Amino acid sequence: MPVPADTLRRWLHRLPVVAPVGGSLQRHLLVWLLLPQLVLWLAGAFVTYHVALRYAQRADDRSLYIASRALARQVKPAGSGLLVDFPRAAKDILEADPDDRVYYMVSTPPGQFILGNLKLPLPPAGLPLPIDGNPVFYDARLSTGEGETAVRVAAIQLPWGEPDQPQTMLVQVARSRISQALLARQILADTVLPLSLLVLAMSALVWVGIRTGLAPLARLREAVSGRAPNDLAPIELRSAPSEVRDLAAALNTLLAAVHENVVKQRRFISDAAHQLRTPLAGLKGQAELALREATDPALRARLERVAQSATRSAHLITQLLTLARAEPESAAAQGRSHFDLRRLVQELTAEQVPRALAQGVDLGLDEDGEQEAATPVGVEGNALLIREALVNLIDNAIRYAGRDAVVTLRVRLLPAPAHAPAWAEVDVDDNGPGLPPELHQQVFDRFVRVANDGNGCGLGLAIVQEIAQRHGGSARLESLQPHGLRAVLRLPVAHCGGATLSGPAQRSEA
Repeated sequence: MPVPADTLRRWLHRLPVVAPVGGSLQRHLLVWLLLPQLVLWLAGAFVTYHVALRYAQRADDRSLYIASRALARQVKPAGSGLLVDFPRAAKDILEADPDDRVYYMVSTPPGQFILGNLKLPLPPAGLPLPIDGNPVFYDARLSTGEGETAVRVAAIQLPWGEPDQPQTMLVQVARSRISQALLARQILADTVLPLSLLVLAMSALVWVGIRTGLAPLARLREAVSGRAPNDLAPIELRSAPSEVRDLAAALNTLLAAVHENVVKQRRFISDAAHQLRTPLAGLKGQAELALREATDPALRARLERVAQSATRSAHLITQLLTLARAEPESAAAQGRSHFDLRRLVQELTAEQVPRALAQGVDLGLDEDGEQEAATPVGVEGNALLIREALVNLIDNAIRYAGRDAVVTLRVRLLPAPAHAPAWAEVDVDDNGPGLPPELHQQVFDRFVRVANDGNGCGLGLAIVQEIAQRHGGSARLESLQPHGLRAVLRLPVAHCGGATLSGPAQRSEA
């Protein structure tokens, strides 16, 4: 009878979920591959034990039958009675083994004891017992002086007597079932041990096979987890199964779509910034010209706000362009070169001195004598981007340290253990009000401003961090005592050029 569709659907919904929900795929495969082996091992042990027990019982039955026939031959009709010819040696042989006792009894008529060492139970009522000497076998419980014992009994019934007075004789031989169970256990032990070793070997092979099969997934995980958040390059997998290649292809398709959207967004920001620079420069120039000619105080105040807004917008656009150039694709397109970081810092310090003097800030460079000033610190990277990062650090120090502050630059070469990369650090110190330590990391986020001076756009330190990371370095802030702030740009050194660490500094005005 066909099953209704609704009933079949309800049955399917009741089936257990076998997929690894939120668990380990390797553990799931191991469980579902090793569990059937364990079940089969237990089933094999069960079947082996019962087969061994059956064959042991067959051998025991054959032995009991031979013993019963031999015992029957010792009882011979003699006239109107029976002649028992049962030597003492034969009796000793039957009763020799105390652990595997053999019990026997001859009775005639059946049940009337005439020979033996114990009264054995008769065959069950429903078990037919022929008189032609063919044996029947049955299990029974035998009461002994030590309690009840389970025995296996062989019984044969033989005719004897005169034709006009036929009689029957029942010969029974029994043996305890201890030997059968012992033999079955020995066969089981001899079978299960190699079977267990085989299961262990198969389990090891299954475990190795699962690890080997899932290795491409591990490589895929490493390829994805080891990437930077903005690394959208395609994932490459070699010698991977088709399922993993399909997964990698799907991820590559997604990465390509995300990369295309990101490139379009960056291109839009860059194009928009380029397009806005010219009108903003014109707006700023017109506002400055209008300020020179305006005499009304209210109008001059409005024009000053317009000029400040134009200046801030131009600064924001410049920072956005710098940030766009610091992105991975733009940085890779601009190329890398080998340059002297110390010389770059010296040039920038000299360039920024006029602006610092205009802001009432004392800007200088610390160098430990002429020898250190002439020792190059080789760095490999994009010199323009490193220059932009240093300009932002100097600009922040001049902008936020305040009038009469002292801003000092220093280039330090850090000691490196053997076979370890060397590092160079550029310190920009100021003795201004500084920043609370809890804000030292937050200010590196984009558009985060901790001071509302009307000119900053919250991108300077984000640009520094982005450029440092593109070059394998980092940027951080440190508090100075009793007050002040240190901005540190750390970069890997390509060639130390025999430079030594800076010692106690002598401050030389650029």
